[in-house]
Amino acid sequence: MTVTKNTLIIDVLRADMETAQYFFDIGMHCVGCPSSRGESIEMACMVHGVDVDELIAKLNAHFEAKNA
Repeated sequence: MTVTKNTLIIDVLRADMETAQYFFDIGMHCVGCPSSRGESIEMACMVHGVDVDELIAKLNAHFEAKNA
């Protein structure tokens, strides 16, 4: 999986539930609620004041490591 700013949180979690920790680590503790799961990575980062590019890099590194 390749994560972009437009990727929905639910799609990341469906691809690998271990990624929930990346959201928790930056204060996104609401990843389990229905409305947040429908948000894009960019929207969620904007709401939480988080650098979207940093989170995307971490998520993509996670998926690359799992596929190696």
